[in-house]
Amino acid sequence: MERAAVVGVWAKGAGPRAEASLAELKRLLETAGGTAVRDVVQERPRPDPATLLGRGKVEEIANLARQEKLSAVVIDAELSPTQQRNLQEIVPAKIIDRTRLILDIFAQRARTREGKLQVELAQLNYMLPRATEKFGRFEQQTGGIGTRGPGERKLEISQRRIRDRIARLRQDIETVGRQRALRRENRHRTPLPLIALVGYTNAGKSTLLNALHTSPAPDVYADDRLFATLDPTTRRVKLPGGRMALLVDTVGFIQNLPHHLVAAFRATLEEARDADLLLHVVDAADPAAPAHADVVIEVLTELGAAELPRITIHNKADALSPAQRAQHARRGDVLISARTGLGLPALLRVLEGRLDASLEERTVLLPHARRDLLPLFYAAGRVLGETPAPGGTRLRAMLGADNWGRFERALIEKEKGTQR
Repeated sequence: MERAAVVGVWAKGAGPRAEASLAELKRLLETAGGTAVRDVVQERPRPDPATLLGRGKVEEIANLARQEKLSAVVIDAELSPTQQRNLQEIVPAKIIDRTRLILDIFAQRARTREGKLQVELAQLNYMLPRATEKFGRFEQQTGGIGTRGPGERKLEISQRRIRDRIARLRQDIETVGRQRALRRENRHRTPLPLIALVGYTNAGKSTLLNALHTSPAPDVYADDRLFATLDPTTRRVKLPGGRMALLVDTVGFIQNLPHHLVAAFRATLEEARDADLLLHVVDAADPAAPAHADVVIEVLTELGAAELPRITIHNKADALSPAQRAQHARRGDVLISARTGLGLPALLRVLEGRLDASLEERTVLLPHARRDLLPLFYAAGRVLGETPAPGGTRLRAMLGADNWGRFERALIEKEKGTQR
């Protein structure tokens, strides 16, 4: 593992939130394959425009890098190209800011073609203002954290070629985005409601998906690491009343999520925007959970998904003390443990209740010739009663508006076919 120092620059009174951000930076570093051997913190009324830190603190870090033989210095902020260049000239170690560290993790985790395209686009947008004659070749950097992924081979090319590559990547991502939109449109033609798992990174969304899904497809990758999931994965889940729903896992959010990533991953994140219901997973064992929940709402707002129906659940109950569990119970929180299965039956009932709230009850005649439509009612809604009737079955059922429309169109098409 690469040895590194993590550096925070705090405004006066930043307190616990700044400490939590630095702790999170260490976890990001570990996820990327490094280890923090020293913490350096400076409290300043405002960042230095040239080096972010004061000159004396920069010299201190340079000496620390020599003494500890550090390969990297990781800054808990997004550096401007000028700040990064100036720091790199003084400190004998790689200078990696928070944005570049997250990009490196995403580069390691991207598996699908779409994910790799999105990561490379974000990397190149980050590198473009830094690709100057003096700084663009990154001579000091000899591999490792901050130099991996689809964009690695682009580190030494000119700004013109970077812009050409960005334009091509945007076209490719637009094409993939259209394909994804088509898949979403096809999925909307199916009668099943879509539930999107959203939440802060490492809240346990993938573990929850694996615990709930009833698909024959394999479990998704889940790990106690930040950003274990990049590519959205959809699985079927069976609700207590027998109906089915689609559950989609999405990329986790993080505070100060680089705007390059939000832009590049917009098509992927739109999975959440198109859902019938959002399931917001919160890590109940994390002291920073309230702040993390606020971050999730901010990103959902940016995506235009904040107004969708949403259920908030508190995961990792197995890591809580009895007193903490009791506190959640007094607040009426939905408390679960995706790892042990605690509270999952109750969660499924809550999901079903929220989805049922959008169903409309009707009594219709299902002709004998259209018994093939009966599975629609059992899969996507509720059958409250079946009574034999002349020509078919009198059906009292609950369905969503879209599925009632499907039922009516199917009857009309059948009637037209019979008349012909």
